[in-house]
Amino acid sequence: MALAASLSLFSAAAQARPRAAPAADPRDVRIEALTLQVERLAAKVESLEARAAAAPALPIPLPPLPAVIAQATPPLGPPALIQYPSAGGATILAGRPVIQSADGRFAANLHAVMQFDAADYSQRSPGPIAADFRRGAAAADTAHARDLSSGTNFRRARIGIDGKAFGDFEYNALFEFGGAGEEDAGHIQELWVQYSGLRPFHLKIGAFPPSVGLEDQGSTNGALFLERPAVADMARSLTGGDFREAVQLWAAGERWYASGAVTGRVVGVVNAQATGVAQPFDSSLGLMGRVVLAALKTDNGMLQLGAHGSYVVRPADVGGPDVAAGAARYTVAFQERPELRVDGARLVSTGAISAQHASTRGIEAVAQFQNLFIQAEYERFGIVRRNPATLSNPRFTGAYVEGSWIVSGERRRFNAGNFTFDAPLVDHPLSLSDRTWGAFEIAGRYSYVDLNYRAGAAGTAPSADAVRGGDQRIIAGGLNWYPNTFVRFLLDYQDVEIERLSPSAASFLTPAGAQVGQHYHVISLRSQFAF
Repeated sequence: MALAASLSLFSAAAQARPRAAPAADPRDVRIEALTLQVERLAAKVESLEARAAAAPALPIPLPPLPAVIAQATPPLGPPALIQYPSAGGATILAGRPVIQSADGRFAANLHAVMQFDAADYSQRSPGPIAADFRRGAAAADTAHARDLSSGTNFRRARIGIDGKAFGDFEYNALFEFGGAGEEDAGHIQELWVQYSGLRPFHLKIGAFPPSVGLEDQGSTNGALFLERPAVADMARSLTGGDFREAVQLWAAGERWYASGAVTGRVVGVVNAQATGVAQPFDSSLGLMGRVVLAALKTDNGMLQLGAHGSYVVRPADVGGPDVAAGAARYTVAFQERPELRVDGARLVSTGAISAQHASTRGIEAVAQFQNLFIQAEYERFGIVRRNPATLSNPRFTGAYVEGSWIVSGERRRFNAGNFTFDAPLVDHPLSLSDRTWGAFEIAGRYSYVDLNYRAGAAGTAPSADAVRGGDQRIIAGGLNWYPNTFVRFLLDYQDVEIERLSPSAASFLTPAGAQVGQHYHVISLRSQFAF
């Protein structure tokens, strides 16, 4: 540029002078041109410095993000998987405020989730307790079982911060204010630190849901339905689940994933009514693991197969040294709500069983072809009693299959950090001016859990080793609308059928062996905002 300017000035000067005059030295002309250019640049620098001194400090601008990351539906997965921009400063990454250092070794991401649910239960009107034998998981749930509560509930109300430090450490601090049936006082949802300096291995410690299944590890922000299948929630709750204290070692490659964890108690919670998870005398000790293989992976889709399981080495001591003679001190129970939490009542349960050990074993499968998606899991549950010489050890089963078709053509997004699938990227967000409407997804599910063991015949009292936990079957259909990457709405319909014989005529106020199950329908709607 300087050479071109000097040549231009030299030509103009030569043409303006009389031909008889002696020619100017070209070096003088070039020096003059360069001097003029430097003066102009100096003036610009002084002007910019004056503006900077007068203006408030601004964060260092970041380069544009790749389109895939910029449009990704939150959450993005473990912080280790987020590719931060190279420059420091503050920006919005996938709708989430991000602050990071210039060298990229430190980052903090703010995030929040609102899930507001509404439901209307279509159920036979309650009759008098002496004639209407519908019952809940426990005798105390009798009233709610006969009159499930239509209404609203903040299922999840979360706020937190995650990120990385010193390059190789990730962290997450997430707090929850939502709940089942009613909102809860704030408590720890996740609080952990992870070291990822020996890739592909990662070591995590703190409170978090360790990996024990496909639906267990999928983000609730991108789930097909309002709640996980009941069998998946039961499997994860034995030694894993939300706010579980654990240490986990996991690793992943392009086509495989493996994890193993040692777990303890769940974080103690006391809600506004001063009830919650009481501190045990001795915490539980559990082991769990999961392995997954992408058997087929192409540009159009993939087939993924896996296995997982958990084992209770020592159940929690819920009684302590002063427990009454004959009372259970170490217990395990399998139970779950019917895949909706607007009413928080449980309708199936094994009850507390005095146990030495307990276990789950499961298999999982996922198939995706373009905008078609299907996944399934099968679980077996077992309990080793503390008195196996007189009572046999019960076994239970459960399974589900669910799938979706994204009408607008998008695909569910694969999460390479835990080998699960999240909500699709929205190709055409809602815009009235552009006449685009977001993404639409049609979903279906069938699930069952069988918590009966030697249940016996109707009209009879249970045997000593019988477990009348109930048989729950749910058929569900849903329509999901994603206006953009932050907002989505889920409209679900459920047909719920429960068959269960009365576990105790005295406790449940029924005739011996009476049918305490029921059949009902429910329509529910979730409004979600997440970043």
